[in-house]
Amino acid sequence: MELIVALGLIVFKVALLIAMLLLLPLPLTWLERKIAGHMQQRMGPMRVGWHGLLQPMADGIKLLTKEDHIPADADRFLFKMAPILALAPPFVVFVAIPFGESISVLGNEISLYVSNMNVAILFVFAVLGIEVYGVIFGGWAANSKYAVLGSLRTCAQMISYEIPMGFAVIGVVIMAQSMSLLEIVRAQANVWNIVYQPIGFVVFFVAGLAEAQRIPFDLAEAEGDLGAGFHTEYSGIRFAFFMISEYAIVLLVSVLAVILFFGGWNGVLIPLPPLLWFALKVAFFLYLFIWFRFTFPRYRYDQLMAIGWKVLLPLSMANIIITGLLFS
Repeated sequence: MELIVALGLIVFKVALLIAMLLLLPLPLTWLERKIAGHMQQRMGPMRVGWHGLLQPMADGIKLLTKEDHIPADADRFLFKMAPILALAPPFVVFVAIPFGESISVLGNEISLYVSNMNVAILFVFAVLGIEVYGVIFGGWAANSKYAVLGSLRTCAQMISYEIPMGFAVIGVVIMAQSMSLLEIVRAQANVWNIVYQPIGFVVFFVAGLAEAQRIPFDLAEAEGDLGAGFHTEYSGIRFAFFMISEYAIVLLVSVLAVILFFGGWNGVLIPLPPLLWFALKVAFFLYLFIWFRFTFPRYRYDQLMAIGWKVLLPLSMANIIITGLLFS
C-alpha cells in the first residue's frame, strides 16, 4: 500500500510539473507584453479581456487552429521530431529541481521535488545539452537557408556558452562539497553563495541569457537578418512547442540562479514562508529576462563569440582556481 501511495505521489508531482510548464507561456507572454508596453510608454494588450488578460488564450487558440504547414522539400520526419526534441529536455530537467524542503499535508510529509539526485547539476547540464539537437534538426530539416543559418548559429552559440556556464557552477560545488541541489541550498542557510561567488554568478547569468536565446543574445532567431531563424518555416502547434521550450529554459535558468547563488528558499531579515521566498526570487529573475529584452541591443555574431570564448571562459576558469585556493 505504501508503495502504491509513493508511486501515485510521484505521478501526481510529474503531472503537476508538466501542466505548470505547459501553461507557463500564458502568464509570461502577457507579463512580457505589459512590461514592454510600460517601458515604451504604451498600454500593451488591452482589447481581449480586462487589460488584455485573455490575450494569451486567444494566441493559444490561434496556434492550435492554425494550418500546420510543412515545406515541400523538407525532411518530414525530422521536421516533425525537432519541436519535440527541443521541448522534452527542459521538461525532464525539472525532475531534479527542488522547490523547497517539504510540507506537511494531513500529517504526512510531502517533499517539494520529484527526485533528490546526488549528481543533480550533472544531470541538468547533460539533459539540457540535448535541446540543441531539436534546434539543429528543425533548421536543417526545413531546407530553408535562413533556418539552416539559424540552426548553425545556435549550435556555435550553445557550445560557446554551455562550457563557461558549466565551469561557473564548479565554484558552488566546491563550497557545498556536493552536486545535489538540495545540499547546495542547505549550505547557504547562513550566507548566500552570491557573497563568495559574484564572478561565477555573472558568468552563469550571461551564459544563461545566451542559452535561452534571449536578447541581447538571440542571434539564432534574429528577425532583422534571419526572418525568424531556425523556426522560420514552422507554424501552428509546432511553433508553439519551440516557444514553450524557450520559456521553460528562461524559468530553468532563473530557478538555477536562485538555487545556486541566492540561497534557494532561505530567506533573510523578513520572516516569509520558504516557498514564498523562492517564488519571489525566481520572479525577480524572470523580470530581469524581460527587462533585458527591451533594454539592450542585439550583439553582432562575432561579438557574441568573443564574449563567450575570450571573456566568460577565462573568468569562469579563474573563479575555479580562486575558489579552490580559498575554500578547498
